[in-house]
Amino acid sequence: MLSSCWRQFPVTFAARRFTAAAASADRVALIQGSSRGLGLEYAKQLLSRPGHRVIGTCRDPGSAHELQKLQDSSKGRLSIVRLDVTDEQTIQAAAEEVSKQHGHLDLLINVTGILHIPGKISPETALSRITPEALDVVFKTNAFGPILTAKAFAPLLEKAESCSGASNERPAVVANMSARVGSLADNRLGGWYSYRSSKTALNQLTKCMCLEFARKHRKIAGILLHPGTVDTGLSEPFQKNVKPEKLFTRERAVQQLLGIIDSTTMKDNGRYIAWDGQDIPW
Repeated sequence: MLSSCWRQFPVTFAARRFTAAAASADRVALIQGSSRGLGLEYAKQLLSRPGHRVIGTCRDPGSAHELQKLQDSSKGRLSIVRLDVTDEQTIQAAAEEVSKQHGHLDLLINVTGILHIPGKISPETALSRITPEALDVVFKTNAFGPILTAKAFAPLLEKAESCSGASNERPAVVANMSARVGSLADNRLGGWYSYRSSKTALNQLTKCMCLEFARKHRKIAGILLHPGTVDTGLSEPFQKNVKPEKLFTRERAVQQLLGIIDSTTMKDNGRYIAWDGQDIPW
């Protein structure tokens, strides 16, 4: 269904009535990278909330069986859109499709990330192991993709002010999944060259975006989130030295992160935040 936010109104009493009605409309969230892991869990938990519509994106919707099952049980509140985070054409096409379906966006969560590809890429433990091929794919996925996605969907996030009442106290939110290892100040071990530096790049790109939002008085807050170590495919090969109490289930991790997202105001724009709500040094 096309959003009524696309209709243009003169500044009249009718327009004011429309604005009030729009503010009570469903909140629309897009999860970039929702076929598995944290992204799928974000979709599940957001769909459990009344008044939320969710767009789940992935590179190959036809093979996203768990996401398809979730869609079947969502009573029409979950739509699936193709988006390959390494291909800007698919990102732009996804934005155009969401624009036609909803007309605005209240929440964008960039989840997709890569640490290793079995048999192809593994975290570099020494300078001698860095390859241009690994740097290229890791940076495209972890840094370039999320900021290009934010770029494509920013016009829809801007419309949240008129469509769903976004304000300084409850802005539209761009939540980019970063990691503590992207912190320069917190880097005490080195290693993981591609992954660490790609997250550092994502942090800087996001910070620039947030400063622009503030300068242009947009009702959009950008935040960077560190989920902790979560029991997903990304961390599975590296869990043996993680204390059991520090290895979070997907359900717990997303619950914690959504708590941060829910409480985000424009005062939080540009923050780099750990799962427990504490700021991470840059």
